Amino acid sequence: MTSDNLTERQKKWFATVQANFEAKTGKPLAAWVEIMTSCPETGPRKQAAWLKENYGIGVNHAAHILDACKPADQAGWDDPEALRSALWKDPASRAILESVEREMLAIDGVVSGQRKGYTSFSRAAQFAAVRPLKAGRALLGLKLDPALSARLAPSVRKESWSERLSAIIELNGASDVDADLAALMRAASDNG
Repeated sequence: MTSDNLTERQKKWFATVQANFEAKTGKPLAAWVEIMTSCPETGPRKQAAWLKENYGIGVNHAAHILDACKPADQAGWDDPEALRSALWKDPASRAILESVEREMLAIDGVVSGQRKGYTSFSRAAQFAAVRPLKAGRALLGLKLDPALSARLAPSVRKESWSERLSAIIELNGASDVDADLAALMRAASDNG
């Protein structure tokens, strides 16, 4: 992952995962890449579950292994623009993302990070994320109490972004990113 889309805390965390990888997993990364050639699963979630079930590998180390196993032509953590283009293909969803980004990046100290399934926003820690939905819509998750606004709902579905983001709002168009939502995003940023 490139360092310009990580907070200082996230940079330290990634460096720690990499530095302690062999000691924590018992094998160097190259050995795990070789082990993955025998994995019967094809999807990343099932591969991560296979690593946990068969070798006791946790989510973070599994992600590191799977990133090393990805084909050279597949976008990974180190190519956020390719991840963004692949995720935000729909023009209407992308317009929502751009509206959210304008508001988020106007907040002092906010760093945007692109992941395979969502775009994150952090200060010291992640406080928001947005992902596209079908039909040109998007889902925004915020680290806020859902009771703070009638527009927010509790996050009941397990999202890949973070259990910290306890409030969600479905955005049906870029115009849904209004002054009220901008205020909620600023409030969430105080939790990041």
